[in-house]
Amino acid sequence: MAEIIQIQVDVQGDLATIWHYWNEPKHIEQWHSASPDWHTINAQNDLRVGGSLTSRMEAKDGAMGFDFGGVYTEVVANQRLSYTLGDGREVTVTFSQIAPGLVHVVETFEAESQNPVELQKQGWQAILNHFKEYVEENV
Repeated sequence: MAEIIQIQVDVQGDLATIWHYWNEPKHIEQWHSASPDWHTINAQNDLRVGGSLTSRMEAKDGAMGFDFGGVYTEVVANQRLSYTLGDGREVTVTFSQIAPGLVHVVETFEAESQNPVELQKQGWQAILNHFKEYVEENV
């Protein structure tokens, strides 16, 4: 069984706006990267159970890239998303209003077997931190 990794961040803003920024492709393309030398060049999101999410992340120098995608198994607006990645791993993201203007985002996912768990945690946390920065700079 795969190890479960959990990352989290507190984001300033209202819950509906944060949910929108997480799920709207034009916003995903702005925040979905782990470092400044990477970017997401395309994102699509069919936000419904059975719908798919896909994105293409590439190094800005064009040296490498990969596709990311999954199929939603649960969508509860402004609260929770669950999806299954193409390789069968499960991901859940929860959004909780913890104070006026402050939302706690928790992302839980199954580790893959190709990279060390700590490296995966750091990479996903960097993307989540970039999401926080993007939202707080734009709302």
